[in-house]
Amino acid sequence: MPTVTPSSTRPHAGRLAFVLGSGGVRSIAALGIASRLAREGIRPDLVVGCSSGALFGAQIARGMHGEDAVLVATSLWSAELTQQRRWRSYLQLIAPKLAGFGAGFALRDDRLIAERITNAFGDVRLEQLPTPLRVAATDAATGEPVVLTQGRLVDALRASMAVPILFPSVAIDGRRLVDGVLSDPLPIAAAADARVVVSLGFQGSMPRRVDRLSRMVAQTSTTLINNLMRARTDAAQAAGQKVIAIDLDLNRHIGLWDTAAMPYLFEAGWRAAEARLLDIVAALEAAQAPARELIFID
Repeated sequence: MPTVTPSSTRPHAGRLAFVLGSGGVRSIAALGIASRLAREGIRPDLVVGCSSGALFGAQIARGMHGEDAVLVATSLWSAELTQQRRWRSYLQLIAPKLAGFGAGFALRDDRLIAERITNAFGDVRLEQLPTPLRVAATDAATGEPVVLTQGRLVDALRASMAVPILFPSVAIDGRRLVDGVLSDPLPIAAAADARVVVSLGFQGSMPRRVDRLSRMVAQTSTTLINNLMRARTDAAQAAGQKVIAIDLDLNRHIGLWDTAAMPYLFEAGWRAAEARLLDIVAALEAAQAPARELIFID
């Protein structure tokens, strides 16, 4: 069984990626995972995120850890972000031709989201982050997955979180982009160049009863998303990539916007990373093995 060696004596870890899926406020557990691994000298060479995973992944890519990161996160994820109504949208629903209903329709305004992201990160660009960040979004016109690696961070995050109907799409490089969860809820494929992947994904819960249309829609969409997540993970492993999935041990239900649970989720991420620490170290050491052999041959 591998042992956890001090960071000062541990060999270079090779290319490690954190892949963070969409999970609402639960995605903040990624900060706990990153903080626990950083304590052992393990830091990602790459961060890939989708929706809320991209939002909190941006903090990791910026080098934010610990309690300070949780404090910043409370401003980035709060229920009031979804309460900025676009009153014109109700007229567009009632009289679509008169009010000009179109592809840019949204029930909510996302300017407050843009303001909060800018306050947290400034006007930084993706290519300027200390750790590379790849943000998963979806092309609204074609449905194809899009991975953003350059451009303004605030635009990339807005696009990745732009839930159709709720928030407006975001125009980047001539494309209308929306929530990445529609095409790749756990974007492991965007980290195909990483030797080891530590992933944090969230399986959706199926409705207990299907007694109304909304629950039937939820059942269908949850089935699609869960199967897509599993397919992405299976494909990466079949290609020879080492994927270490982090599972949170949560003993209570946590709502999508339950910001009061953030410290609890941070600790859950810390504990989950600790539980898989030996596996992560072993994977990183195995990823370095070929390089050591080449050195010996020379």
